[in-house]
Amino acid sequence: MEHVEVFLLVAGAVLVGAWCRRRGWPAPLVVVGVALAVSLLPAVPRYEVDPEIILQFVLPPLLYSAALASSYRDFRASLNSITRLGVGLVFVTAAAVALVFWWLEPAAPFAVALVLGAVVAPPDAVAASAVGRRLGLPRRVMTLLTGESLINDATSLTLYKVALTGAATGAWALREGVATFALAVVAGVAIGLVLGWMVHLVRMHLDDPVVASAIGLLTPFAAYWAAEGLHGSGVLAVVTAGLYLGHTSPRAGYATRLYEGPLWSTLDLLLESFTFALIGMQLPWVVRDVMASDQGLAHGLVLSAAVLAVAILVRPLYVFLTAPFDNLRLPGSHRPVHDALSARESAVVSWAGMRGVVTLAAAAAIPATVDGEPFTDRATLQLAAYTVAIGTLLLQGLSLPWVIRRLRVGSSAEVADDDAQEAATRVATSAAVQDLLEEQRPEWTELMGEAKADKAIDRLSGIWRGRAAAAAVMLDPDNADELLPDGVDATDSAHGLGPAGRPATGQLPGAEEASRTQKLRRAIVSAQRDVLMERRDAGELDETVMRRMLRELDLEDEALSSSWVERIGD
Repeated sequence: MEHVEVFLLVAGAVLVGAWCRRRGWPAPLVVVGVALAVSLLPAVPRYEVDPEIILQFVLPPLLYSAALASSYRDFRASLNSITRLGVGLVFVTAAAVALVFWWLEPAAPFAVALVLGAVVAPPDAVAASAVGRRLGLPRRVMTLLTGESLINDATSLTLYKVALTGAATGAWALREGVATFALAVVAGVAIGLVLGWMVHLVRMHLDDPVVASAIGLLTPFAAYWAAEGLHGSGVLAVVTAGLYLGHTSPRAGYATRLYEGPLWSTLDLLLESFTFALIGMQLPWVVRDVMASDQGLAHGLVLSAAVLAVAILVRPLYVFLTAPFDNLRLPGSHRPVHDALSARESAVVSWAGMRGVVTLAAAAAIPATVDGEPFTDRATLQLAAYTVAIGTLLLQGLSLPWVIRRLRVGSSAEVADDDAQEAATRVATSAAVQDLLEEQRPEWTELMGEAKADKAIDRLSGIWRGRAAAAAVMLDPDNADELLPDGVDATDSAHGLGPAGRPATGQLPGAEEASRTQKLRRAIVSAQRDVLMERRDAGELDETVMRRMLRELDLEDEALSSSWVERIGD
């Protein structure tokens, strides 16, 4: 494919995606449909992309970005449910698809049928997560869908490699397959942790957000290639590094976080638009390849329809039959009590099985020849894989919002709990700021005299007590007094409307007033950030709430860095 054609494909997909985002439509579905319509035009050439480009340059950053945005604590708490779907369901789906394909195409070796099963087994949570966020799915459902999509790619791609080896050699060795899978898991996780730790050390000593963001862009590729070079799972390495760096990001510089957020969102949009557009552009050519093959189009369509039906039906059967495993408590998971999915939530999860990037990349990567001989049923396998990808996007993707609304699965209770957590945390940050002010009392006394220092500190402490009261009243009015420390009343909230920790002009004498005020405000922001991380690590503050509050502090830090006082200091 020429570079101009790639540019036009991406540009057109982004424009369609932007139009869908504005109207609230599911962008992946519309992008595939528009690309399919464009591909039927006579003057449009065949879009062929080296599948290794998708596996090595598209998949790693998408997975890394999703891992960065995920909560390590939520991931660990739901580990058994995530493993149940991300590993167990992949194997079951792959086996079921392989058996059905083998039954309908008995001349094909079972290893070839398993290649198809591995290709279509992993769902892609991009579309499901977008719908879930818009309709307010509970966080544990979103965590399960996102976590599943992070590890099922590693499971399916490892199984895919094992099946390809079996198809190439003509021998199926279970022991070697298990050993390959175990090595991929151990090596992938280990390399991801080591690389994540190294990158974290580097960014802790960097004060240049541009350089830190550039290192972040290189990290998923380094993790993927290093793991693959050592026979590990590149996908697991990327996911592990992303989870580690996302969990430790509050300890990095605020500017890096503000830079990386829009950067990864933009990159995600470009890569996802390109991938879904490529599905639509390639489908007609895959159909032509099947028509030119020995199997014929009619036989290929029958096989594809059967595989699509199996891929859709296996998921709800597996989800409900294995639901009791949600009650297990794995060592180290720290799962809360009674957090298993309800029947309605399980129904939503069972219907969120849309396929996407990995299915496209793996299907395109099926080799044309093996040991100089044509790969058996390659065109039919690709047609079945594309049928599953587009079929699930259309059937499940279009109906998923209706399913969520019909089952009335929402997160109203979760929103109330988040508000209570935020109120309690703002009270805790207020207490931390007051402790900081008390630590400043000796220095202020020396500079200003005891009377003026006491007056300034008492006034600032009153402001922060008022802010705590205001937060408690606004976020949890029914329990406001219970959240506040002794000596603070909810009626003090009127005092909380002033600037955050800004001493009145003239409280500090001399020309150093502005710079000392600036230094104090930075210390106040730092004290609040420490409280957020402490409560997050203690399990008292959800990751989503913590990141929302952390962004407020990052913007405050950015405002301080951009102020005229900072420029004078420079």
